[in-house]
Amino acid sequence: MKHTKASRPAAAKPKLISTWLLRPLLLLLTAALLYQSWFLLHIVYWRTYPPTTSAFMQHRLETMRQQTPDAKLRHTWVNYEQISSHLKRAVIATEDARFTQHQGFDYKAIETAWKKNLKQRKLAAGGSTISQQLAKNLFLSSEKTVWRKAQEVLVTLMLEEFLTKRRILEIYLNIIEWGEGVFGIEAAARHYFGVPASSLTAEQSAWLASIISNPRFYDTHRQSPRLRKKAGIILSRLPTATIP
Repeated sequence: MKHTKASRPAAAKPKLISTWLLRPLLLLLTAALLYQSWFLLHIVYWRTYPPTTSAFMQHRLETMRQQTPDAKLRHTWVNYEQISSHLKRAVIATEDARFTQHQGFDYKAIETAWKKNLKQRKLAAGGSTISQQLAKNLFLSSEKTVWRKAQEVLVTLMLEEFLTKRRILEIYLNIIEWGEGVFGIEAAARHYFGVPASSLTAEQSAWLASIISNPRFYDTHRQSPRLRKKAGIILSRLPTATIP
Protein backbone atom coordinates (compact mmCIF):
# COMPACT_ATOMS: atom_id res chain seq x y z
CA MET A 1 0.00 0.00 0.00
CA LYS A 2 1.41 3.36 -1.07
CA HIS A 3 1.53 6.23 1.34
CA THR A 4 0.42 9.68 0.13
CA LYS A 5 1.90 12.92 1.36
CA ALA A 6 0.05 14.74 4.12
CA SER A 7 -2.08 17.54 2.76
CA ARG A 8 -2.32 19.72 5.86
CA PRO A 9 0.76 21.90 5.28
CA ALA A 10 -0.36 22.65 1.70
CA ALA A 11 -3.80 23.66 2.93
CA ALA A 12 -2.34 26.02 5.50
CA LYS A 13 -0.14 27.86 2.99
CA PRO A 14 -2.87 30.04 1.41
CA LYS A 15 -4.01 31.07 4.87
CA LEU A 16 -0.50 32.18 5.79
CA ILE A 17 -0.21 34.14 2.56
CA SER A 18 -3.58 35.85 3.07
CA THR A 19 -2.63 36.82 6.62
CA TRP A 20 0.69 38.19 5.40
CA LEU A 21 -1.15 40.39 2.90
CA LEU A 22 -4.00 41.41 5.20
CA ARG A 23 -1.90 42.94 7.96
CA PRO A 24 -0.13 45.60 5.84
CA LEU A 25 -3.41 46.40 4.10
CA LEU A 26 -5.09 47.00 7.44
CA LEU A 27 -2.17 49.15 8.56
CA LEU A 28 -2.39 51.21 5.38
CA LEU A 29 -6.15 51.62 5.79
CA THR A 30 -5.76 52.70 9.42
CA ALA A 31 -3.06 55.20 8.48
CA ALA A 32 -5.24 56.62 5.68
CA LEU A 33 -8.21 57.01 8.02
CA LEU A 34 -6.07 58.74 10.64
CA TYR A 35 -4.64 61.05 7.97
CA GLN A 36 -8.10 62.04 6.73
CA SER A 37 -9.26 62.46 10.33
CA TRP A 38 -6.52 65.06 10.79
CA PHE A 39 -8.09 67.17 8.03
CA LEU A 40 -11.59 66.61 9.37
CA LEU A 41 -10.73 67.62 12.93
CA HIS A 42 -9.28 70.90 11.71
CA ILE A 43 -12.37 71.64 9.63
CA VAL A 44 -14.75 70.90 12.52
CA TYR A 45 -12.65 73.14 14.78
CA TRP A 46 -12.89 75.95 12.22
CA ARG A 47 -16.67 75.88 12.41
CA THR A 48 -16.21 77.98 15.55
CA TYR A 49 -12.64 79.24 15.57
CA PRO A 50 -10.76 80.89 12.68
CA PRO A 51 -7.59 79.37 11.24
CA THR A 52 -4.52 81.41 12.15
CA THR A 53 -2.44 80.19 9.23
CA SER A 54 -2.53 77.89 6.19
CA ALA A 55 -0.20 75.62 4.24
CA PHE A 56 0.16 78.28 1.55
CA MET A 57 0.87 81.04 4.07
CA GLN A 58 3.58 78.94 5.70
CA HIS A 59 5.13 78.17 2.32
CA ARG A 60 5.20 81.86 1.34
CA LEU A 61 6.73 82.85 4.67
CA GLU A 62 9.48 80.26 4.30
CA THR A 63 10.22 81.52 0.79
CA MET A 64 10.32 85.16 1.93
CA ARG A 65 12.66 84.33 4.81
CA GLN A 66 15.19 82.82 2.45
CA GLN A 67 15.90 86.39 1.33
CA THR A 68 14.82 88.28 4.45
CA PRO A 69 15.24 86.19 7.63
CA ASP A 70 12.96 88.40 9.74
CA ALA A 71 10.20 88.69 7.11
CA LYS A 72 6.61 88.61 8.35
CA LEU A 73 3.23 88.20 6.69
CA ARG A 74 0.59 90.90 6.90
CA HIS A 75 -2.59 89.21 8.04
CA THR A 76 -5.53 90.21 10.24
CA TRP A 77 -8.68 88.15 10.58
CA VAL A 78 -12.02 89.95 10.22
CA ASN A 79 -15.48 88.46 10.63
CA TYR A 80 -17.91 88.04 7.75
CA GLU A 81 -19.93 91.10 8.76
CA GLN A 82 -16.78 93.25 8.65
CA ILE A 83 -16.18 92.56 4.96
CA SER A 84 -17.78 94.77 2.34
CA SER A 85 -20.65 93.13 0.46
CA HIS A 86 -19.17 94.65 -2.70
CA LEU A 87 -16.01 92.60 -2.14
CA LYS A 88 -17.93 89.39 -1.51
CA ARG A 89 -19.92 89.88 -4.71
CA ALA A 90 -16.82 90.75 -6.72
CA VAL A 91 -14.94 87.65 -5.62
CA ILE A 92 -17.86 85.34 -6.33
CA ALA A 93 -18.43 87.01 -9.70
CA THR A 94 -14.87 86.36 -10.82
CA GLU A 95 -13.93 83.13 -9.01
CA ASP A 96 -17.10 81.07 -8.66
CA ALA A 97 -20.36 82.47 -10.07
CA ARG A 98 -22.39 79.44 -8.94
CA PHE A 99 -20.85 79.28 -5.47
CA THR A 100 -24.18 79.27 -3.62
CA GLN A 101 -25.67 76.63 -5.94
CA HIS A 102 -23.14 73.80 -6.17
CA GLN A 103 -21.93 71.31 -3.57
CA GLY A 104 -18.24 72.04 -3.98
CA PHE A 105 -17.73 71.31 -7.67
CA ASP A 106 -18.99 73.34 -10.62
CA TYR A 107 -19.23 70.73 -13.36
CA LYS A 108 -20.22 73.28 -16.00
CA ALA A 109 -17.09 75.31 -15.26
CA ILE A 110 -14.96 72.15 -15.33
CA GLU A 111 -16.38 71.19 -18.72
CA THR A 112 -15.78 74.69 -20.11
CA ALA A 113 -12.21 74.73 -18.82
CA TRP A 114 -11.56 71.26 -20.25
CA LYS A 115 -12.73 72.30 -23.71
CA LYS A 116 -10.66 75.49 -23.58
CA ASN A 117 -7.54 73.61 -22.52
CA LEU A 118 -8.00 71.06 -25.31
CA LYS A 119 -8.44 73.82 -27.86
CA GLN A 120 -5.31 75.68 -26.75
CA ARG A 121 -3.39 72.46 -25.95
CA LYS A 122 -2.30 73.77 -22.57
CA LEU A 123 -3.66 74.48 -19.09
CA ALA A 124 -5.13 77.86 -20.01
CA ALA A 125 -8.13 77.68 -17.70
CA GLY A 126 -9.22 76.00 -14.50
CA GLY A 127 -12.61 75.08 -13.15
CA SER A 128 -11.83 75.20 -9.43
CA THR A 129 -14.53 76.52 -7.13
CA ILE A 130 -13.96 78.69 -4.06
CA SER A 131 -14.34 75.55 -1.93
CA GLN A 132 -11.65 73.73 -3.92
CA GLN A 133 -9.33 76.73 -3.74
CA LEU A 134 -9.86 76.91 0.01
CA ALA A 135 -9.01 73.22 0.40
CA LYS A 136 -5.76 73.74 -1.49
CA ASN A 137 -4.81 76.93 0.37
CA LEU A 138 -5.51 75.52 3.81
CA PHE A 139 -3.80 72.16 3.55
CA LEU A 140 -2.10 71.36 0.28
CA SER A 141 0.78 72.29 -2.01
CA SER A 142 0.52 73.91 -5.42
CA GLU A 143 2.03 70.90 -7.19
CA LYS A 144 -0.16 69.34 -9.88
CA THR A 145 -0.21 65.63 -9.16
CA VAL A 146 -2.98 63.04 -9.17
CA TRP A 147 -2.52 62.46 -5.43
CA ARG A 148 -2.76 66.17 -4.60
CA LYS A 149 -5.89 66.55 -6.73
CA ALA A 150 -7.50 63.51 -5.11
CA GLN A 151 -6.81 64.91 -1.66
CA GLU A 152 -8.25 68.26 -2.76
CA VAL A 153 -11.49 66.52 -3.72
CA LEU A 154 -11.75 64.80 -0.32
CA VAL A 155 -11.06 68.00 1.63
CA THR A 156 -13.55 69.92 -0.52
CA LEU A 157 -16.24 67.36 0.32
CA MET A 158 -15.43 67.77 4.02
CA LEU A 159 -15.62 71.56 3.81
CA GLU A 160 -18.98 71.45 2.08
CA GLU A 161 -20.36 68.90 4.55
CA PHE A 162 -19.26 70.52 7.81
CA LEU A 163 -19.12 74.25 7.00
CA THR A 164 -21.79 76.59 5.70
CA LYS A 165 -21.29 78.50 2.46
CA ARG A 166 -21.03 81.67 4.52
CA ARG A 167 -18.23 80.20 6.65
CA ILE A 168 -16.38 78.84 3.60
CA LEU A 169 -16.42 82.28 1.97
CA GLU A 170 -15.42 83.98 5.23
CA ILE A 171 -12.37 81.75 5.69
CA TYR A 172 -11.45 82.00 2.00
CA LEU A 173 -11.45 85.80 2.01
CA ASN A 174 -9.36 85.82 5.17
CA ILE A 175 -6.55 83.48 4.10
CA ILE A 176 -5.92 83.86 0.36
CA GLU A 177 -2.94 85.83 -0.93
CA TRP A 178 -3.50 89.38 -2.18
CA GLY A 179 0.07 90.60 -2.67
CA GLU A 180 3.68 90.15 -1.61
CA GLY A 181 3.31 88.88 1.96
CA VAL A 182 -0.28 90.15 2.08
CA PHE A 183 -2.89 87.62 3.20
CA GLY A 184 -6.55 88.16 3.97
CA ILE A 185 -8.87 90.91 2.81
CA GLU A 186 -8.30 93.21 5.80
CA ALA A 187 -4.55 93.40 5.13
CA ALA A 188 -5.25 93.77 1.39
CA ALA A 189 -7.71 96.64 1.83
CA ARG A 190 -5.24 98.56 3.99
CA HIS A 191 -2.27 97.68 1.77
CA TYR A 192 -3.82 98.94 -1.48
CA PHE A 193 -6.36 101.54 -0.38
CA GLY A 194 -5.61 102.44 3.24
CA VAL A 195 -9.12 101.50 4.40
CA PRO A 196 -10.64 98.60 6.39
CA ALA A 197 -12.30 95.75 4.52
CA SER A 198 -15.71 96.98 5.62
CA SER A 199 -15.27 100.28 3.71
CA LEU A 200 -14.29 98.91 0.31
CA THR A 201 -16.27 100.46 -2.54
CA ALA A 202 -17.61 98.57 -5.54
CA GLU A 203 -14.74 99.84 -7.73
CA GLN A 204 -12.08 98.94 -5.17
CA SER A 205 -13.65 95.52 -4.66
CA ALA A 206 -13.71 94.78 -8.38
CA TRP A 207 -10.03 95.74 -8.63
CA LEU A 208 -9.08 93.51 -5.68
CA ALA A 209 -11.01 90.58 -7.11
CA SER A 210 -9.22 91.00 -10.42
CA ILE A 211 -5.76 90.45 -8.87
CA ILE A 212 -6.54 87.12 -7.14
CA SER A 213 -5.22 85.10 -10.09
CA ASN A 214 -1.72 86.61 -9.80
CA PRO A 215 -1.52 88.84 -6.72
CA ARG A 216 2.24 89.22 -6.38
CA PHE A 217 2.60 90.30 -10.01
CA TYR A 218 -0.21 92.83 -9.82
CA ASP A 219 1.12 94.16 -6.53
CA THR A 220 3.90 95.72 -8.61
CA HIS A 221 1.87 96.25 -11.82
CA ARG A 222 -1.18 98.00 -10.45
CA GLN A 223 -1.86 100.10 -13.54
CA SER A 224 -1.83 97.23 -16.00
CA PRO A 225 -4.33 97.87 -18.85
CA ARG A 226 -5.33 94.21 -18.73
CA LEU A 227 -6.04 94.53 -15.02
CA ARG A 228 -8.19 97.63 -15.49
CA LYS A 229 -10.17 95.90 -18.22
CA LYS A 230 -10.75 92.83 -16.04
CA ALA A 231 -11.81 95.00 -13.10
CA GLY A 232 -14.34 96.75 -15.32
CA ILE A 233 -15.87 93.44 -16.38
CA ILE A 234 -16.12 92.27 -12.76
CA LEU A 235 -17.72 95.58 -11.76
CA SER A 236 -20.45 95.08 -14.36
CA ARG A 237 -21.20 91.62 -12.91
CA LEU A 238 -21.64 92.68 -9.30
CA PRO A 239 -25.46 93.06 -9.43
CA THR A 240 -25.88 89.44 -10.56
CA ALA A 241 -23.57 87.86 -7.97
CA THR A 242 -25.32 86.02 -5.13
CA ILE A 243 -23.64 85.93 -1.72
CA PRO A 244 -24.48 83.65 1.20
